[in-house]
Amino acid sequence: MIKKETSYDFEKKWGAYWAKHKFFHSNPNEEKNPYVVTMPPPNVTGILHMGHVLNQVIQDILVRKARMEGKESCWVPGTDHASIATEAKVVALLKGKGTSKAKVGREKFLKEAWVWKEKYGNIITNQLKKLGISCDWNRYRFTMEPDLSKAVIKSFVTLYKKGYIYQDKRIIHWDPKGKTALANEEVIYREVDSYLYYIRYKQVDGPNVVTVATTRPETILGDTALCVHPDDKRYQHLHGKSFYTPLSNRKIPMITDGYVDASFGTGCLKITPAHDLNDYEIAQRHNLPIINILTEEGRLNEKAGFYTNDECLEARSKIVKDLSVIGQLEKKVPYKHKVGFSERTNAIIQPKISTQWFVKMKRLAAPAIKALKDGTIQFHPNKFVNLYMAWMENIKDWCISRQLWWGQRIPVYYLPNGRYVVAHNIGEALVIARKKRGSSKLRAEDLKQDPDVLDTWFSSWLWPISVFKGTLEPNNEDFRYYYPTHDLVTAPEIIFFWVARMIMAGYAFTGRAPFKNVYFTGIVRDKQKRKMSKSLGNSPDPLTFIKQYGADGVRAGMLFCAPAGNDLLFDEKLLRQGSQFVHKIKNAFRLVKSWQPTEEPTVFSDQVAINWFNARLQQTIKTIREYLNTFQLSKAFILTYRLIWDDFCSHYLEMIKRRGKRTMPKMTYQATLDHFEELMKLLHPYMPFITEEIWQSLRTRKEGESIVVAPFPTAKPYDDTLLTKATHTFALIAKVRQLKTKVKLTSQTPLTLHFRGKEPSWMTHFASYIKLATNIINFQSNVTKPTGTTAFIINETTCWIPQYDTKESDKEAQQATLAKLEHYLHTLQAKLENAQFLAKAPKAVIQQQRDKEAVAKRRIEGLKEILKEC
Repeated sequence: MIKKETSYDFEKKWGAYWAKHKFFHSNPNEEKNPYVVTMPPPNVTGILHMGHVLNQVIQDILVRKARMEGKESCWVPGTDHASIATEAKVVALLKGKGTSKAKVGREKFLKEAWVWKEKYGNIITNQLKKLGISCDWNRYRFTMEPDLSKAVIKSFVTLYKKGYIYQDKRIIHWDPKGKTALANEEVIYREVDSYLYYIRYKQVDGPNVVTVATTRPETILGDTALCVHPDDKRYQHLHGKSFYTPLSNRKIPMITDGYVDASFGTGCLKITPAHDLNDYEIAQRHNLPIINILTEEGRLNEKAGFYTNDECLEARSKIVKDLSVIGQLEKKVPYKHKVGFSERTNAIIQPKISTQWFVKMKRLAAPAIKALKDGTIQFHPNKFVNLYMAWMENIKDWCISRQLWWGQRIPVYYLPNGRYVVAHNIGEALVIARKKRGSSKLRAEDLKQDPDVLDTWFSSWLWPISVFKGTLEPNNEDFRYYYPTHDLVTAPEIIFFWVARMIMAGYAFTGRAPFKNVYFTGIVRDKQKRKMSKSLGNSPDPLTFIKQYGADGVRAGMLFCAPAGNDLLFDEKLLRQGSQFVHKIKNAFRLVKSWQPTEEPTVFSDQVAINWFNARLQQTIKTIREYLNTFQLSKAFILTYRLIWDDFCSHYLEMIKRRGKRTMPKMTYQATLDHFEELMKLLHPYMPFITEEIWQSLRTRKEGESIVVAPFPTAKPYDDTLLTKATHTFALIAKVRQLKTKVKLTSQTPLTLHFRGKEPSWMTHFASYIKLATNIINFQSNVTKPTGTTAFIINETTCWIPQYDTKESDKEAQQATLAKLEHYLHTLQAKLENAQFLAKAPKAVIQQQRDKEAVAKRRIEGLKEILKEC
């Protein structure tokens, strides 16, 4: 950590300036092409963490670039009502007040929830503003605001009428902490250390005992059968016999089913239909009774007898002990297996028989599968396509009801006779119910609305549609202009929860895909490669980092190691590096603004520097745009970083700098300001605050001007040969500096540079900078190696500088280089002797390989000459 806090006051200044001039606000504009992004809505209970930082910064890069390109950029922010998490917060709040959800009732509970939301719900959005996130904050949406809630209800009614939504009693995943059903995707399976308990079941009216291996002995209280494979000879004499359940002594039959794996455990299963999905399916096939032994809280109920009200693990411990006492526990063996945990509360999931509402997913998935296959939607990186396809092609029906109060209440209204109607509201429900019952005497109070709410994801799957009122008003101006959106930036762990469902909803409700591209960020991990989380205590506070390193420093630090789809190993050093970059830019600005432009003519060396940097700038702009267009955002940033740090600061400014003078030819000065301005525009999407600060200060600006809407640089033609000459020049400078450092010479020690043959054009062109950067005071052409010198090769030019007792180590280095070159030449020649390569490769590629061979041969010859003279 940096001990002394650094001031970044200019961040507040420019944040306020952008808001004042509404640079981020968007309205439909037929004269512009839209560019639309909808923010993955963070939970209203959330606070900023490093994963949010990465996700939001990547979105901001895309939106800021599009805005600079003249597009009508619309980035819609918002938050998700997060049913389970928010309800848990309010329940805890009520508990602290000495009351409970049940005591206050539904109406008062919801009032408390809204009060809590208004007090704490905007924390994360205010934190995001500190990052410089350029959302249209006037378009902020909340998934439980009236319009979005109406959209959810309308989508339920629409799907129900089309036959996609149905009610059924079946075994579901139950979260005993959240006290609600969950969808399959909300269960996280983790491997845990446990035991296989081998339990004896005694035959009724017979001498036989069978042993069952189970990981959950507490569920024996809900057993309704034993089951073996019909072909398992060990048990064929016991088919149809009855056995006592241990402890409760209920009589249960032994049945046969092909599902049983005879090789696992003892080959005999205990069937507990109420608390295991596979057992439930077997029970359905064999008409077995179903005994539920668990409460909503995950405790054993009154059917568990002596163990009533015990938590599952507590009951397990007691039952194992009691089985051992009565001699029915044969053994327990250490065993690793996967256990389901709630994605929201981290509670152990309990399978439970329950009546819930479901969506049929198979038909909804078909167009969403096609969209990825035909390229209508593209994933970046595309490695996630196979994962998506595997899930979609084997999709299960979606359990959408939740036993909560915070959320959109299911629009189902029950009549006194137990039948129900589905309607948008109670008034419509009453009309339908009267028709259904054939009675006008039915009153609104006779109808009882389903107490459950809809899964939060059932609202957020409409997000790209509902934020523009596309569900309620499909012909409104915003929806026509902004939908479909363009790019979605999200994490791969919600590819099923959200991404796939949004695609399905897009086709189901609009007939179109909701977006064109999905960019998957990686997971932010600590140095031990653990996912950053509150529970592990390894997730630092981004606001503390913003205070220490500035928002730009934090943004840059996250981008140094964030390739699409790959996990990011977070290291605070990267934020420090980002902050140092900010200071490097500031120092370069101070240097440039310290110069006094004069009418003196621009010297040749200045013109060389200007022309070279312009070529380098244009070359880099071209590559950066290619990276950005293919979502290689981290690569584009690092290239921009190197252009500024290495090319502009380390080379260009050094080339034109006057030693001991503050004056600068006007043309050189103006060209430098032009270069600086282009660099700030290139960097702006990544680091918005420092770039605005420098851009505003480089030249006099009018109120209301901003780099936010300045044109993003477009590559112009450039001189390629000049770049090649500069590459050789920088290699020479680096080599001379390296050799000086090696023998502990100061940078100011004067040298003579000898070279073989005619002085190469690149050396002539950049002579002034070579002398300036290395303090070479003389260039000398030689045919043979001067005595007392060290040799090296730059491009194909053999060079010597004074030796300073480095002969032996240099000879070893040259020999190592020669060995590498000879290996490289051997590889090239093998390829050129390959008949298959010569027959299939284009002529241009073959010639390229021959050119490389010729260069390698010349370099080898040069090195051998040098070694002869060593």
